[in-house]
Amino acid sequence: MIKRLAGCIREYKRPTIYTLIFIVGEAIMETIIPFITAQLVNDIKAGTNMNELLKTGLILTIIACVSLLCGGLAGFTCSKASAGFARNLRSDMFRRVQTYSFENIDKFSSASLVTRMTTDVANVQMSYMMIIRTAVRAPLMLIFSVVMAYIMGGALASAFVVVIPVLAVGLWIIGKKAMPAFRRVFKKYDRLNESIEENVRGMRVVKGFARENYEKKKFGAAAEDIRGDFTRAERIVAWNMPLMTFCMYFNMVFILLVGSKIAIQSGGQTIDVGQISAMLTYGVQILMSLMMLSMIYVMITMSAESAKRICEVLEEVPSLDEPENPIMSVKDGSIDFDDVSFKYSAMAKRYAIENVNLHIKSGMTVGIIGGTGSSKSSLVQLIPRLYDATRGSVKVGGVYVKNYDIETLRGAVAMVLQKNLLFSGTIAENLRWGNENATDAEIEEACRLACADEFIQTFPDKYQTKIEQGGTNVSGGQKQRLCIARALLKKPKILILDDSTSAVDTKTDAMIRDGFKKFIPETTKLIIAQRIASVQEADAIIVMDNGKIADIGTHDELLQRSEIYREVYEQQSKGGTEDEEK
Repeated sequence: MIKRLAGCIREYKRPTIYTLIFIVGEAIMETIIPFITAQLVNDIKAGTNMNELLKTGLILTIIACVSLLCGGLAGFTCSKASAGFARNLRSDMFRRVQTYSFENIDKFSSASLVTRMTTDVANVQMSYMMIIRTAVRAPLMLIFSVVMAYIMGGALASAFVVVIPVLAVGLWIIGKKAMPAFRRVFKKYDRLNESIEENVRGMRVVKGFARENYEKKKFGAAAEDIRGDFTRAERIVAWNMPLMTFCMYFNMVFILLVGSKIAIQSGGQTIDVGQISAMLTYGVQILMSLMMLSMIYVMITMSAESAKRICEVLEEVPSLDEPENPIMSVKDGSIDFDDVSFKYSAMAKRYAIENVNLHIKSGMTVGIIGGTGSSKSSLVQLIPRLYDATRGSVKVGGVYVKNYDIETLRGAVAMVLQKNLLFSGTIAENLRWGNENATDAEIEEACRLACADEFIQTFPDKYQTKIEQGGTNVSGGQKQRLCIARALLKKPKILILDDSTSAVDTKTDAMIRDGFKKFIPETTKLIIAQRIASVQEADAIIVMDNGKIADIGTHDELLQRSEIYREVYEQQSKGGTEDEEK
């Protein structure tokens, strides 16, 4: 895990190294100051002259300034290194997520990924900052102070031999007790963020059913659960301060009592006031160093779980492999399914798609209908390798999809999914997702074919109209038409419409389909629909049932031999007749 995270330091190795150098300089200067101060106290007691005092004072001032400079520079380089490290972590995680297949994404909820890229990275960043600065400074100060304490106080420094192990053992016990609580907290953070995300996205439903109070109580319970775990963890961690204070005062009392007794009995020959003063200072430095180490230990304890969660994202192996010598062009839009079966995970008990054999010629228009859960969407998601078939093979343009460069394959396939998504930005910026080099004329033409130009022209800013996050300022039908226009700009070999005209009226639906015939006649068009009217004129219609192809044929053929198709058609025809009578 440490090796994996260390790989994200990269270009920030230099400021990291500079931080370590400056910290060493600061620690050396700070441990020299009490030594010189002790000599100054003894010189004053011995009645030294003013010139010697000024000389020693000047030396102390220079050392203090050097220490201050080293500390300031260490703070600057440390902040640069830690912030850069966090940036690289987030960038690496985001880039890794972009390589995931849907199968990989299914392992992590979107709320969990957000938590890992924000809260978890912030924890690891704080730990890294403490490691390269405080975690270096504290041990150095501890070692230098102990050495100097023995030089100055001799046997009197044996007090530290007792205090340091007691404190170290105490801090280890505190950390061991606190770790499980912190581990539970981060898992609950995922659930809390998921609740927030779900609530914000479904705000219209919440308000429509007047369930605000229920959601408040649910959120309050989740927040209270986290508060309880944090309280228990912090209650354990809080013991480190009393333990530290006890050790500090024990050390001070011991040095004052024993040191004063030795100084009086020896008449200042064995130890003098200056040495006692230095011992007290070194004692404080030693205990402060241990306290810093305890803070580092607690922070690392907290961030260890965060680091583990980050590494899970970075080390997740994409289930889609790129071939060694990928094919970089797609010949045409022909599609072949040869004995294809698919399930969403190896642990799944049943196949979502089973024993599918299907052959579609390039340029055909194929409708797909079926009841809810019949795996219509699962079938088409195998074409651009959003998932890979578990058994059998899927071919596009006569080539096994796994032999294509993934970007090339997906560039040849345009999908308009059930859940249409627009990004924050202008209408034109959203449409250029289909073709970033599209001209204004091409954008307008695609929108006319998708019947989107008519409502865009009613906006004051037309194609420069701002789209809010998620497309909340346009209707469902408008969003669908914009997404269709975006797909058309791609000029794909294969166009997949996954129930993407459900929010438009039948007249607009027919106009869109007519536009497809004229604008992209050579493109293979797969239309998943609930309305038979949307696929009635297709070259072939696939009837799906429980993950299998129940039948394939034209509208007239299926009316004659497919009970499922005939039943759906009659229900929709009857509904249309009743509506006309009304």
